Parts: sequence; C-alpha cells; structure tokens
Amino acid sequence: MAAICVYCASSTAIDPSYVDLASQVGTALAARGHALVSGGGNLSMMGAVARAARAGGAHTTGVIPQALLDVEVGDRDADELLVVDDMRTRKGLMDDRSDAFLTLPGGIGTLEELFEVWVARSLGMHVKPVVVLDVDGLYGPLREQVELMAERGFLRGPARRALQWASSVDEALDLVEAGLRDPVRLHPLAEEVLEAEP
Repeated sequence: MAAICVYCASSTAIDPSYVDLASQVGTALAARGHALVSGGGNLSMMGAVARAARAGGAHTTGVIPQALLDVEVGDRDADELLVVDDMRTRKGLMDDRSDAFLTLPGGIGTLEELFEVWVARSLGMHVKPVVVLDVDGLYGPLREQVELMAERGFLRGPARRALQWASSVDEALDLVEAGLRDPVRLHPLAEEVLEAEP
C-alpha cells in the first residue's frame, strides 16, 4: 500500500465533471489498496476525492492550515486531519506523508504544489513518482510549455521525463505504481539517469 498525495481544486465554481473525476480517482485509489493524502478541505474536488477514497476503505489524511480551516469546511471525517500554521508547513507535511504525487485539475495552488515536488524530483531530492492526470486538455498549454523549455535548453531530459502525463484514471495510477516499483534517482546535472535507487 502506498500513500498517494492528490493535488486538486477546492473551487466550487468549476464544472461538476471535475468533481466526478476526483471521485473516480478516490474510488480507484482505494480499490488498488492505497491511502490518500490531501489538502484537508471538504469542498469541490478535494472533498470528493477524500469521500470516495474513504467509501472504498482507504485511509485518508488531510493537512490544512488553520487560516484556511477558519474560512473553509475542513475534512472533519478524515482519519487524520492535521492542522498546521502555514502553507509551507502544510506542503512539507504532505510531502513527508506521501509516497507519490498525483495532480488533478486545479488552480494556482495546485500548480504551485505540482511544481515544488517536480523540481525536487528533478534535483534528485526524492524518487517519488510525479504524475499529472489531464483528461480534457486543461494542462495542454503547460505540457507544450514544458516541451518548449526542453527544446530551448532550459530543461534537461531527465527532468522533463520526471513529470509524467496521463489521460485516464487507470493510466495515472498505473504510472504511479510503476514509479513506486522501480524508483530512479535523478542527478540535477546529468542528461541521462545516473543511478537507480537501491
């Protein structure tokens, strides 16, 4: 069993199909025997993924800053709801509690979380899989930007490949599980992978 950190939207202004997608991810994650780490909110996609994971028998951990808990509905049904002082502490604790990272559709907070774990992965600071699930092209421009940066020399090959893309729930979890089975540590200055994680 792995603890999978899911980054996603807490906005209630989004299309309901995205909330349904989060529920599908929570259900599939639980069916595969994994636990969930989330941002600790109970709204929109964040709440949906946690509720579906719990309904399937998965252990759920939420991490939320007190300032957000004061203005949002916290995931009070989480098996663990950890209340922290600030966003930096939140992200660090979510990282520590997780074996892999799965990004669903979201806004600037979701992007910040994605970039932070991807950068750390590309610098060899961890070997945890980093996967983006994009079912409808929301992240298409981001993927094109990544390719352009690689073409122009701003992004090395291993760093580009450290961020993996999926277009279905099953594909995303397959990539997560493959990365867990065969972790590879990257070197920040190498064009190719230098060492496998023992």
